[in-house]
Amino acid sequence: MALTQLWTSPFGLAGVFFGILGALLLLSGLGALLRLRPFRFISRTIFGLLLLAVGALAATVAIGTHGYVALTREDVAATLLVQPTGPQRFTATVRYPDLREVKFELAGDEVYVDAQILKWKPMANVLGLHTAYELDRIAGRYRAIDSERSATRTVFPLSRDKPLDLFDLRQRYTFLAPLLDAEYGSASYVAVSRPAEIELRISTTGLLMREIKPPAQ
Repeated sequence: MALTQLWTSPFGLAGVFFGILGALLLLSGLGALLRLRPFRFISRTIFGLLLLAVGALAATVAIGTHGYVALTREDVAATLLVQPTGPQRFTATVRYPDLREVKFELAGDEVYVDAQILKWKPMANVLGLHTAYELDRIAGRYRAIDSERSATRTVFPLSRDKPLDLFDLRQRYTFLAPLLDAEYGSASYVAVSRPAEIELRISTTGLLMREIKPPAQ
């Protein structure tokens, strides 16, 4: 979801709507207080605060899901172009569907990628929210455990910075439990022994890597 579309998403619009309505009720409550109408002041203030809370929750969901991509089938999350450069050294170029590319220098025998997956519960599906994903990190992986412990480690982030991350919020706050089951990550890795082009595919069951075979001559 592009930043310009953040507040036009269903939860973004709900956050703006309930926020404005709550603010208007609070202003109306202050007006009632100035006119010495305490009961109207109390009722409008309570409802105003409630609507502001609902708006804040909707805005949190909108901001927290920013950067995640809706997943309704097996999608190509990215293409990896791997190129060995030396013993247990290789480059990996991540090419996203929007043609953006990022190149990494990695150490190890294999290229490793993991992702965070937001799996909404049926109650949230009714509201139009579906399983979404975000690539989280890329790393070099060694086959030998001893090498994993002592050799050079190379790990880089693939996710973009965001003011709120719903994956982290779900793990810290239980109020999202009725809507979201975010404690779900997936990873995949493949050996790098020669130059190759690899599709990184993701589905509701997780990540997988599939080498793109060159056309037969």
